Formats: sequence, C-alpha cells, structure tokens
Amino acid sequence: MKISELSAEMRAEIIATADAAAEAAREITLKYFRGAALGTESKKAAGFDPVTVADRGSEQAMRAVIEARRPDDGIIGEEFGPKAGTSGLTWVLDPIDGTRGFISGTPTWGVLIALRNADSVVYGVIDQPYIGERFVGGLGLSELTGPLGKSALAVRNGVALEEAVIYTTFPEVGSEVEGKAFHDLAARCKLTRYGMDCYAYALLAAGQVDLVVEAGLQSYDILGPIGVIEAAGGIVTDWQGGSVLEGGRVLAAASKELHEAALAVLSTY
Repeated sequence: MKISELSAEMRAEIIATADAAAEAAREITLKYFRGAALGTESKKAAGFDPVTVADRGSEQAMRAVIEARRPDDGIIGEEFGPKAGTSGLTWVLDPIDGTRGFISGTPTWGVLIALRNADSVVYGVIDQPYIGERFVGGLGLSELTGPLGKSALAVRNGVALEEAVIYTTFPEVGSEVEGKAFHDLAARCKLTRYGMDCYAYALLAAGQVDLVVEAGLQSYDILGPIGVIEAAGGIVTDWQGGSVLEGGRVLAAASKELHEAALAVLSTY
C-alpha cells in the first residue's frame, strides 16, 4: 500500500497504534531498567550479544497492541518470529535498541517502532522511556514530545564536513575495513562521539549532531530512525547512496551536502 493511498482516518489510526505500542513498551522497560531482575542471556555461544526479559516482554507487549488494533498488518521484531499480514503494511520493532546500554544503566537505549510498505518507511518512532522523550516522523508529523513539552524536529543545515559532529556506536564499527572507513571520515569532522545507539539518530533529527555512521545493522535497527530523520529533513542511505531498508552499512546525514561529502569517503571502501 502506498502512503498516498492512506486515508486520513487510517493515518490517525496508525499514529495512535504506534503511540499505544510505545506506551506499552515503556511500561515493561521501565519495570526492569536499573533493576536486579533482568535475566540477561547471550544470544551467541561465543562473544556477548545480550537479550533480557525486558527485551522479550517489551516486544510481546507491542505485538499485542498492534494485533488488537491492526490485525491485518504484518509484524517483524528482533526477538520473535515474523507475522505475515495482508494489508501491505508491516510493523518493524526493536524492543530495546541498545541492550548493552540498558543493562549498564545508561539512558541512551530506546524502543524503535516503524511501519513500512514495500519500498519506504511510512512512520517511525524513537522512544526513550526513562528520559520520557518520544521522537516521531512521517504522515505529516515530525516532532519531539518530552519533559519540556512538544517541539518540531528539524535537522541542522549549513554545516561543512570539517565542522560536523559524527557518531557511531562502537569504535570498531564493524569489520576492520568498515572501522577504517569510519575513522577516515571521522578524522575530517570536528567532533567524534561513541556509544549512543539509536539516540544518536534522534539527536540528528533534533538538529544536535550531523552524521551517524554504522555497519552490520538489521532492518529493525534502522527503520524507526529512517522515518524520524527523513521527516526532519535528513537523509539515510547505505554507504553507496542506496536503500538501507534491509539494514547493512548505514549513513545518516543532516544535509545533502554532508551526505555527498561522507559518501565520497565511505563509498571507496
């Protein structure tokens, strides 16, 4: 289903469903955040890829909301198997993006919600329950609701690469080559910061930072941020300038000029 085919009633229903799902996830995640009953496990036998009872409970709560309100939509989540739909629309959920931050007590993890069709993101949400901030984008909305009230989201423009603030989650980024690519680009920027997970994308949409670069992402890691950033005027692609709807190497930029400057570096790797 194309975005242009959505009626005003359906648009309102989608926004309300996303808000209700985010509220359900807030209740579960805050129940466990900075608590002693996380039940943390690793998804991998080698290395540490954590998942907690909060991840699973948050996704189950969001799925229940969506299935009750929009039973014909598909659902894809990080922790449970996909549910097929018949509407042409699919919800993509990351119940806790930044589980390592969550289990460490840092308030920079988030709940990611996206609704997509075959070729684009219809609506995106980045929600930070502990801070109480919700960033949304799509269907005519681009706004932040938080402790200071509601405000419009807008990326920062007119920043040259040498003045840019750039983020990534892990200093190594991904493979050795991907790490080299990021550090080559970051060396040309004014300030490099690490470790914010999805919150870095929210900051880009809010006009606080200029570039976010990551590798090895899944669709549920990036679709919510795509919706929020594009609605705020930013650009999200892969390192070659193509679609990143299925995940992979991600470049998020506040402006066309910064996007082109970053691609000139990253696309050579």
